[in-house]
Amino acid sequence: MARAEHPISRSLIDKNALKVLYRLHGAGYKAYLVGGSVRDLMLGRRPKDFDIATDARPADIRRVFRNARIIGRRFRLAHVIFQGAVVEVSTFRRDPPRDAAEDPGELLITSDNTFGTPREDAFRRDFTVNALFYDIGDFTVIDYVGGIEDLERRLVRAIGDPDVRFQEDPVRMVRACEFAARLGFSIEQRTQEAIHRQRKEVAKASPARMTEELVQLLRCGHAGAALQWMLDLGLLEGLLPEAYAMVAAGEKGIGEFGNILPVIDRMVAQGRELTDTGLLAALLLPQVLLRRYDVEGVNQRPMSRQALKVMAEEAIAPFFARLRLSNLKAQQVLQAILGFSRLCEPKWTPLERVRFADRPYFDDALLLFEVLVEATGDGHQVLAEWQAARARRPKRDALAPPPASQRRRRRRPGARRGAGTGAGR
Repeated sequence: MARAEHPISRSLIDKNALKVLYRLHGAGYKAYLVGGSVRDLMLGRRPKDFDIATDARPADIRRVFRNARIIGRRFRLAHVIFQGAVVEVSTFRRDPPRDAAEDPGELLITSDNTFGTPREDAFRRDFTVNALFYDIGDFTVIDYVGGIEDLERRLVRAIGDPDVRFQEDPVRMVRACEFAARLGFSIEQRTQEAIHRQRKEVAKASPARMTEELVQLLRCGHAGAALQWMLDLGLLEGLLPEAYAMVAAGEKGIGEFGNILPVIDRMVAQGRELTDTGLLAALLLPQVLLRRYDVEGVNQRPMSRQALKVMAEEAIAPFFARLRLSNLKAQQVLQAILGFSRLCEPKWTPLERVRFADRPYFDDALLLFEVLVEATGDGHQVLAEWQAARARRPKRDALAPPPASQRRRRRRPGARRGAGTGAGR
């Protein structure tokens, strides 16, 4: 597509990305803006990231840019580092050759460092709308896979055989749901059918990548719609059964839990910075609360803090085992949920609130409290009191110890003030 036929202008491209594109082009290499940045610019949206693809090998990129470093094992690429920013540069890839010793029925890609041409690179990407290239050499948009037509049709379509694509990388199924929700697109019928057939393949995905994708989905501003796609296509049952707690809540007369994701989406739209811990805790909170309601209903009395801690640990343990998150992250999420429970307790004095607001997990606990207040419509006065306590807590810098040069040296027991060298002789 010639320059006059598309809406992409260099003025819309990040200045650091432009520097990288021009330097590679000037060094004699192909230099294309790729993926989501091209898609978003074609749609009139502002991209969050500007990724670049080139025929320069990682070592070549490192020679062109002294401020570059090579990262990755499964997928080696270069990060060109600027002050406060990083531009990701990858080398064109092609599908890796199959090892004769491998299981012919196993398509999962575990290494992706076989370099190729721009056309081969386009055909090994996930969806047609993400496989467009913008060439800095002549300002054209290059489309090998029909991505421009699918943008016009507002359609998420897997490139090639969708069953093969999703077996190669099961994370792509979650990404399809996220893209459809975030862009307001539909998912092409064959792609939908393949996701439903291959839904159990998500168990083979890298836990770290799946967790990263899940957090990104929660932060995309359309998490409710994305999870609905996942529910409709059968992904939630195996990947995120905890989300069913929100559905079960409606059956127990606590339907307000179903408003949690829309509340988070509104916060994202307002530009709120939400931590990974807060997002994961918000996802798991309904399951913990539902278990608590069941136990307290049977016992006819509130749970003790220790009993609640044990029950919450049991409730969130399968999630962290399945995604293999660190013990530290699990403890941070647990502390946020237990901190939320403390915020719900009555009879806090203003001073006690300020002291509790200084706990390291307080901000995430307060986020959960705010989400539940917005979801249920109850508790606004208590929320305001906790927000006031946060505003009154000591500044973090004020709590830091003074520099070593300003600290008063402690005297040894029995030492005399002003005693010099040999004073004890």
